[in-house]
Amino acid sequence: MLTLQFIPYHEMENLDSEKRVSKLLKAVKSNKIVLMEGRLKSSEEAELIRRTMEQISPEFKGIELSVVNTPHTDSKFFRKIKGALVNILLGDRHGLTIIGPAKIIKEIKQDPDKIQLLTEEVKTSKKKK
Repeated sequence: MLTLQFIPYHEMENLDSEKRVSKLLKAVKSNKIVLMEGRLKSSEEAELIRRTMEQISPEFKGIELSVVNTPHTDSKFFRKIKGALVNILLGDRHGLTIIGPAKIIKEIKQDPDKIQLLTEEVKTSKKKK
């Protein structure tokens, strides 16, 4: 079964970097595909990748990470200023971060209009009682 977990921005905004990375890694290690509103700081992405690499094992093959951020195509000066002020006041809510276990996510394709998430079937072994 494929499980998607949406994490809204307000659940992450008050966490420090360590807790953000831990929360995301915990969800991904439990075979969930995380859809997080907003994006991580570049240092947090690097820490997430570093910690993932440390934990790779036969059961956990790593993560796939993609950030979808629609570009601002409006070139009007006042709209750019408005967008910058909203980011300062409310945090960086733009974009969507997708993180999932590498053993489930085969590939994430992006183009400006859509996201394609290709998955592999997860084989679970049932334990005999």
